[in-house]
Amino acid sequence: MLSGPGFVVVLDGATALAELDSGCRHSVAWLVGRLGGQLVVPLLGGSAAPLADLLADAIAAVMAEHVDSCDLANPDSPSSTVSIVRASADQVDQLVLADSPVVLRSPDQRVAIVADNRIDLLPEYTYEAVRRLRNQPGGFWVASTEPKAAYEAVAGTTDRADVEVVAMLTDGASRYVERYGHTWEDLIEVLDTAGPQELIDRVRAYDTKAAEGTFRGKRHDDASAVLWRLTRRTPAT
Repeated sequence: MLSGPGFVVVLDGATALAELDSGCRHSVAWLVGRLGGQLVVPLLGGSAAPLADLLADAIAAVMAEHVDSCDLANPDSPSSTVSIVRASADQVDQLVLADSPVVLRSPDQRVAIVADNRIDLLPEYTYEAVRRLRNQPGGFWVASTEPKAAYEAVAGTTDRADVEVVAMLTDGASRYVERYGHTWEDLIEVLDTAGPQELIDRVRAYDTKAAEGTFRGKRHDDASAVLWRLTRRTPAT
């Protein structure tokens, strides 16, 4: 998670299989760090460019750092989800690429979700199928080696007056709703009253108790959660 005056960025790198040949000598952590660094520069500079343009430029810049040492045509090259929220005096811009949703709550307690669920709609989840459908039409999109993926993100703009609280989550935290059946309103309430650590603790307890065969994917996953009250300069994480 990266934040500054008027913005928050959440990145969640995709865990690579130990035996995977990614064609890249760099780790997922390297990609996430470089991508975050490239995104923060224009955001700190107050850029008003569309968030998709900022993300496309960031992906292209990271590619340029290792195009001479790595096989960027390999579909298993390190990748990451991206969520960005930028607030100005008049509006709140949101961008979500892959499964790290953003939740907005208005002053009258209405909740809106900005989510990219395409990975949940894949016809199958074998290694080969996921590999084939990554960053492809009809599949799902992540930040990796295709700047055009930025323009496949779910993006929108909301009037600043209609946003009081922003929550940003990796899928290890959003499963409180998506896997364990709570509402987004419940999730925001936990964040707002007890803080991000309490939400993550509750998710971890559910993860531990979940019976085999009742969920897809990993039992535990990296979990990050951000609560940003727009009346405050610094978000809670």
